[in-house]
Amino acid sequence: MKLSEALSLRKDLLTRISQLESRIQNNVTVQEGDEPAEKPEELFAELKRCVEQLEHYIYQINVTNMQVIADNGTPLTKLLAKRDALGKHIRLLRTAFDTASAVNNNRYSRSEIKNVATVDVKTLRKQVDELSQKYRLLDMEIQTLNFKYDLIE
Repeated sequence: MKLSEALSLRKDLLTRISQLESRIQNNVTVQEGDEPAEKPEELFAELKRCVEQLEHYIYQINVTNMQVIADNGTPLTKLLAKRDALGKHIRLLRTAFDTASAVNNNRYSRSEIKNVATVDVKTLRKQVDELSQKYRLLDMEIQTLNFKYDLIE
């Protein structure tokens, strides 16, 4: 199995667990005299199986990530950490950009206090664009590795 397949299965399990959480919440209490639509015991058993599978995939993915090295000699775990940090940086800058861009739209009349941006919005936008391009390139490199390497059993 390729690393990419395991990542996809992990994602599916996380979705399944989220759905089970909702189904469990909907069936652990009912009005007195009514029956739940699904048996909570069966839902808990299915949840346990999914969580055990998830643990298995997380372990295998982590072991594989620790051993995969990109062509330039960078470990996959380093690339993943860089992508996560870059994504966080982009989200924060994008939020600042959105806030600074909207300062002139918050007044209802000329008598209200005017807010002004304290940063150069164009420069901020350029930073977001440049970091976003770096993120996309890094993500493509990671995806290539995910499809190239087999999951370590």
